[in-house]
Amino acid sequence: MPKDNENTPKPAGAVQPEAAVLSKALPYMQRYDRATVVVKYGGHAMGDPELAAHFARDIVLLKQSGVNPVVVHGGGPQIGALLEKLGIKSRFEGGLRVTDQDTMDVVEMVLAGSLNKKIVADINAQGGKAVGISGKDAGLMTVRKLEKQIADPDSNLMKEVDLGFVGEPTKVDPHIIDVIIASDLIPVIAPLGVSREGQTYNVNADTFAGELAAKMLAKRLLLLTDVEGVLDSHGKLIAQLSIEEARALIADGTISDGMIPKIESCIQVLQNGVEAVVIINGKTPHAVLLELFTEHGAGTLLSSTREG
Repeated sequence: MPKDNENTPKPAGAVQPEAAVLSKALPYMQRYDRATVVVKYGGHAMGDPELAAHFARDIVLLKQSGVNPVVVHGGGPQIGALLEKLGIKSRFEGGLRVTDQDTMDVVEMVLAGSLNKKIVADINAQGGKAVGISGKDAGLMTVRKLEKQIADPDSNLMKEVDLGFVGEPTKVDPHIIDVIIASDLIPVIAPLGVSREGQTYNVNADTFAGELAAKMLAKRLLLLTDVEGVLDSHGKLIAQLSIEEARALIADGTISDGMIPKIESCIQVLQNGVEAVVIINGKTPHAVLLELFTEHGAGTLLSSTREG
């Protein structure tokens, strides 16, 4: 039999699959109408041209659908690649990169320069109107030097380490974001901040996005990563967690290693007023749309209490 194609007449009353999908998306689109959604874009998906195009298209569709997307991006792999190319050796303390002045110059060059403008160009290529800024612009993110303690491997005692020009937020002023959104533009933000003394600091992108989402009372914070989300003891994705359930999974060891600080950061964001935080695999095509506009979502949703 000949294959069905777009020119083949459909039976009377038949529902086109595309129409069915759009119809099911309607209540979710209404839920997020004029709402602010902060999207932390990071991981290896940023280095894949096809996935980057999918992401850009998703962001444009959100804006066209009445949502106000705010993109905060990381750039660890890109920074590491340029440091290696320039022959600048990285030093680590407790698994954390020490950012000296030479490294900071490269960090700013990548985050606020080439990478930020690449994401802006990707969004614009899909018909959007994006503008790239950093936390240094218009006093968006004021920071102080991060004080970090790690366990000494020899004594197992906690010791303070100097990570150089790595900062933590002390004040967020989202006025410039409000202006950009009101101008029908899409903000793309590099996670840099400046101290009261005028020194530039690198800020963890998850932390930056979380602080911004809390200040703006965003309806959702989406964290695009290289993992599906939170997995149970059998390796199966957990679709939804309350704060209490998340803490229990940390206590029993189900949530471990690098996922612990990410979940603790999510809990802090929820306690600061964001309705829900979602950890999503950014390597899944159209993960943002799947999470926001479909019933099953695309990752692990964390909220103060379980959603109905």
